[in-house]
Amino acid sequence: MDSFDTVQKQYENMIHKIIYSLNIYRNKEEFYQTGLIALWEAYEKFDTEKGAFPAFAFSYIKGRIMTEMTTYHRHADRNVYQKEEFWEQIQDDCKEDYFPKEQILSYCTNLTENQKKWVIYTFLHMLTIQEIATLENVSTSAVKKWRYGAKAKILDNSL
Repeated sequence: MDSFDTVQKQYENMIHKIIYSLNIYRNKEEFYQTGLIALWEAYEKFDTEKGAFPAFAFSYIKGRIMTEMTTYHRHADRNVYQKEEFWEQIQDDCKEDYFPKEQILSYCTNLTENQKKWVIYTFLHMLTIQEIATLENVSTSAVKKWRYGAKAKILDNSL
């Protein structure tokens, strides 16, 4: 049998014909890719003793594209996506911070400067350990040590 590149060029029109016959007009490129993958799988699985390759490839590609269509439509039926205008109209009614700054700073009275930085960055600015490390130009393990020390001191004060 020929190389797959040759087979691909030879059966490219078949894939387009199947897409056209199934009335696919959206996401043609995705379904074409599905057809190409199906062609490759048919190429790999084909047994010359069981018949002609064109018939095998046609049924394999069409079946795979139809399965993909079913999955696509099932997903589209179950999920509703709002248009962009919807998201632009939503406004944030939450005017308060989740953690009041004064309350957070009250826990920082006996912390070191770096431990205070961890508390403020984490609870006021909602930054991750990696983001804090990048911002402070230190390693992530250093920030983790700040976190460990701050948690220990805060827990000791609350008991």
